[in-house]
Amino acid sequence: MAELPLEFEAFCQTYHRPYLKYALLHLGDRAAAVDTVEVVFAQLLEDWDDVLVMASVHRYAFAVLRHAIAARLALSGRPTAMVEAAVFERVRTVVRRQMEVMESALGLYSAIARLPERQLDVIILLFVLGYGKHQTASIMGISPGTVRSHLHTARRQLARDVGVPWDSSWEAEEIV
Repeated sequence: MAELPLEFEAFCQTYHRPYLKYALLHLGDRAAAVDTVEVVFAQLLEDWDDVLVMASVHRYAFAVLRHAIAARLALSGRPTAMVEAAVFERVRTVVRRQMEVMESALGLYSAIARLPERQLDVIILLFVLGYGKHQTASIMGISPGTVRSHLHTARRQLARDVGVPWDSSWEAEEIV
């Protein structure tokens, strides 16, 4: 068996766990999540030379992961398991002070699920899966500033959606 490229091995060691956690959150089934992530890494390995010349290896790889999850969900004919997942307990504990008022609103979790794709990904990676802003940026292939921007926009949208006044002090606090 041929040896794997060193860069690919490093990429796998760094991102296998976060990709698996992300896939599990959406698929709700560990076996399906493992299979999906393995398919993603196999596809990345097959195209590795081309992947390395992409503008952002991380952004491309995360897009491949998102596409694989969406395809798996489409084949099963069901939506993401994220809304039903108990992982939103993490959201409440990590950002309890910031979302205390919104927490009682019945539509908070639905509002989170309705966020645009990138904002939703940032919320999931930061607050549900517990990654820091730099890790989130790296996983998504975007800058930490873009993570902050998506977070800011998501917080404002969530406040609007659940009908609570926006508190600008939420922006002053450092995230995880």
